[in-house]
Amino acid sequence: MANPFDDPDGVYRVLVNAEQQYSLWPGDIGVPAGWSPVFGPGARDACVEYAESHWSDMRPASLRAAR
Repeated sequence: MANPFDDPDGVYRVLVNAEQQYSLWPGDIGVPAGWSPVFGPGARDACVEYAESHWSDMRPASLRAAR
């Protein structure tokens, strides 16, 4: 069985959690608790581009706020 997270031709979503962390998620797998879709479903490249353009600081939101 192939890994659905590695399929270059798959359909994906971009998810975000309460800490404003992003995840690339296969479009045919249910969204896990604590995460919300913010982009897609769409092509892997489009989802990666969205995540890269919106997730500029990899630190969790709680850590960024603690400064």
